[in-house]
Amino acid sequence: MPFSVAKQRTAGFNSINKLKWTKKDSLPCDQRSYGQGSYVCVCNSTYCDRVESNVPIPKGRYTVYTSNKDGYRLHKTYGQFNSTPSTTNKGIFTINKNVTYQTMIGFGGAFTDAAGINIASLSTEAQENLLKSYYSPEGIEYTVGRIPMASCDFSTHPYSYDDHPGDFMLQNFSLAVEDLKYKIPYIIAAQKMNKRNLTLFGSPWSAPAWMKDNQNMTGKGSLIGQPGGKYYKTWAQYFVRFLQEYSKHGIDLWGITAQNEPSDGKLPNFKFQAMGWTAAQQRDFIALDLGPALEKNGFQYIKLMILDDARFLLPYWAEQVFSSPEASKYISGIAVHWYEDFITPTIALSSTHQKFPDKFILATEACAGSILPFGKVILGSWERAESYAHDILQDVNNWVTGWTDWNIALDMEGGPNWVKNFVDSPIIVNAKKDEFYKQPMFYAMGHFSKFVLPGSKRIDIRGSEVDGLQISAFLQGDNSIVVVILNRSENDGIISLHDPELGYINLSYSKHSIQTVIWWT
Repeated sequence: MPFSVAKQRTAGFNSINKLKWTKKDSLPCDQRSYGQGSYVCVCNSTYCDRVESNVPIPKGRYTVYTSNKDGYRLHKTYGQFNSTPSTTNKGIFTINKNVTYQTMIGFGGAFTDAAGINIASLSTEAQENLLKSYYSPEGIEYTVGRIPMASCDFSTHPYSYDDHPGDFMLQNFSLAVEDLKYKIPYIIAAQKMNKRNLTLFGSPWSAPAWMKDNQNMTGKGSLIGQPGGKYYKTWAQYFVRFLQEYSKHGIDLWGITAQNEPSDGKLPNFKFQAMGWTAAQQRDFIALDLGPALEKNGFQYIKLMILDDARFLLPYWAEQVFSSPEASKYISGIAVHWYEDFITPTIALSSTHQKFPDKFILATEACAGSILPFGKVILGSWERAESYAHDILQDVNNWVTGWTDWNIALDMEGGPNWVKNFVDSPIIVNAKKDEFYKQPMFYAMGHFSKFVLPGSKRIDIRGSEVDGLQISAFLQGDNSIVVVILNRSENDGIISLHDPELGYINLSYSKHSIQTVIWWT
């Protein structure tokens, strides 16, 4: 029988302001333990936990959603503002909603072949529960989706949309079986469930092998010739055809990136699909080929993003590309991946924003389990949830407008992946048992995707540093304020959130926890 460990852990944690459990419980997590504070929430064809929707409450009250290592999973409680801060608080954090920063685009994950294959391996009812968990109002309501243009490593084999050498007119261009079977149906299903707009963008891994100087979709290789040449013109038209074909299926994309990880294709013997670019080549391709092709074919509204690679390439990459006004006029934003964030200071992001404040920055790929010798799939890992929340908070506090996870679902091994480049995912599918497991990473994503809505603005929040705590605040279009707090320390404590108009929220937090606090002004 499904149960919630959270219900067993009320003593002490909710002493401040006498927080109350909600009268209308959402469906609780059916927890499965893997020892040492590691839990997953088990879902199948007949049961899946639900997140109770956030609704406006009277001024002077607030809502808290909590997840932690001890077993809470987006657990909802209420409280009331005080006129004074707690005398035992470890810090006071004051919100100034009149100081705003970037406008948020949203949070989500990628519709890869692997994700679709895993979703398809479940019964119809379990599939529906999985998609609802991500996209419906009873789930964490993702608003962003990434779509690989043709194959990537999380496919079962390499393929392009036109594997006919010399077809410069792309007369043989067609979407693959994988698009028709494993991507498009689930994107459409997600759109139907979603009560918010689903912002979709595409990313290419490689041009067809015949268009590249190494005649291979993998390894060290680039397009043949130079920007402005026939291969570059054809590759630009390939983007147009991709957008057109998806539109025929009722899927109109919001954006595209010019290339997934352009640095990969400069590496000898790179093992999966890649295509190498320098910043100067990308600049000239956009100015001479891609930008004009999009404009000519009515896709001038598409949000074109550069880089789509690690932030250590910033601000250099942006400086090179935006040195050309002809290229810059076609570009809306800069896409970044998280893989080297642990060695790259966040100043790479903030300095890039300062240099190019009219271009948004969007995090477009992240996953746990990609670094050896750590395990690929670790069921119930709270540490990976913390790493997600830590990176998101670092990013958004340095002008990033949203954060995109990688595969929305993988199997027990962390695939399928044709080069065995297995990683972890917020949802892991066990097809043999017709069930799937919501990892702690899923709930870490939900603390942002469910509550930090597209169009909201990050606002100023100031306070003294508290060991282990990261914090960010947002103003929504309905005048609600959302504050997300991560505690990576072993300590419990109290902080006071100060809204000058309403007073103080004296918030109790537990060790290794994520909290989202919401109130209306």
